[in-house]
Amino acid sequence: MTDRGQVPHVDDVDAVTRAVLTASRLLVAVSAHSLAAVEDRVTLPQFRLLVVLSMHGPAKLVVLAERLGVNPSTAMRMIDRLIAAGLADRRTNPANRRETVLRLTAEGGALVEDVTSRRRREIERIVLRMAPAQRAALIDALTDFNEAGGEPTVPSADSALYPLGWADH
Repeated sequence: MTDRGQVPHVDDVDAVTRAVLTASRLLVAVSAHSLAAVEDRVTLPQFRLLVVLSMHGPAKLVVLAERLGVNPSTAMRMIDRLIAAGLADRRTNPANRRETVLRLTAEGGALVEDVTSRRRREIERIVLRMAPAQRAALIDALTDFNEAGGEPTVPSADSALYPLGWADH
């Protein structure tokens, strides 16, 4: 069903696009709310950098910039601020002492985990308002949508905490 009970055409790309845009607006609001508790410490781009470090582990600056889709100079400015805040640090690469790798500190990891947990709880509250059949249909639809977009699946709540997405496209 669409707005006002109208049944959409089976392949109504516009209706699907509008529904996804509406859902993305809701998810952006959930994301902003989950980040609100740490907004005095990090910006959204800085948080995204922390997420990438959390997902992929220590990385050279060039690799990190590539994963973020930014210039190395931009990544360097972000990492400098995160280092000053105690959320990331630089280390000599043990495999090649001429290289420096950037990594998440324990405090940075705790921040990513805290924001991710807040987001998971808020999404769970929304999902619990849906009927079981709607939830099952949403799983199928979003799984297909995520696969089409190349986004990896988030593990279950009882597995290792998976930070926020941003697939490498």
